[in-house]
Order: sequence, then structure tokens, then C-alpha cells
Amino acid sequence: MTGFANQEVARVFENYPETVRPSLFELRELIFDTANSIPGVGELEETLKWGQPSYLSRKSGIGSTIRIDAVSDPTDGYGLFFHCQTTLIESFRAKFADELRYEGNRALLFSTSQALPVEIVKQCISEALTYHLNKRKKSPRMRKVI
Repeated sequence: MTGFANQEVARVFENYPETVRPSLFELRELIFDTANSIPGVGELEETLKWGQPSYLSRKSGIGSTIRIDAVSDPTDGYGLFFHCQTTLIESFRAKFADELRYEGNRALLFSTSQALPVEIVKQCISEALTYHLNKRKKSPRMRKVI
């Protein structure tokens, strides 16, 4: 398991209900493992944003922040949260329509009573961690007209 460099994040994990804490640790490890498998992402920064453990490449302009947290309904629920002004959730819906549970344009929701769809979630994490990099690759380059 990846150790905590940020003690505030460690305290948040300690305070999660026992019903979801192991699943959130699994999701956290999946984020670190996925980041390590993507060339160019580099080291992740783990911090708190909106009180939620948050992950982003330390390299500027590479990806979009990923957050994780327990959700109150149902009591065994947890989620993977994304910036709502990205097209990430829209992209996930197009690829994995009925395979994931969504909350608006900001989250993927999971339940501890069901197995985490690891391979699909890894793809979603990868897309978020390279969001800005991939966005630049997809946009047509403007040419200077003389």
C-alpha cells in the first residue's frame, strides 16, 4: 500500500466508516497504480480538495483532478469524482453506458456490496489523469496564414 505523505489525507481515511474504508483504500491504490503505468504522468500529488482526498499529476497541464469519497446514500457507497466542467463523465457514459453508475456530470458511484469493475475504472482514471494532454492532442493545430 502506498504510504501517506499528507497527514491530513491520512486522517480523512482514518475517519471513514469501516464499511467503506477498505473500498476507498482499493480505489486510492488503483489511482496510484494507474498513474505509475502511464508514461508522462509522473508523480501524483495527494491532497484534500473540498475535504475529499484528491489526486493530480505534479506536472502542470497533464490531467484533471480526481477525488474520492464515501457517499451517504447508500451507507455502503463511495465514489470517484471529477471536475464537472470536463467532458470526462460524458466520455465514460459513451464508452461504458450501463456498466457504471453516474451522478450527473461529476461522479462514478460504487457500492461495497458489488465488485469494483477494476479494468473499466482504470480506463476512467487514466483518461482523467491525461485529460488536458489528450485534449491538446485531439484539437486541430492552428496554422499561421501568411
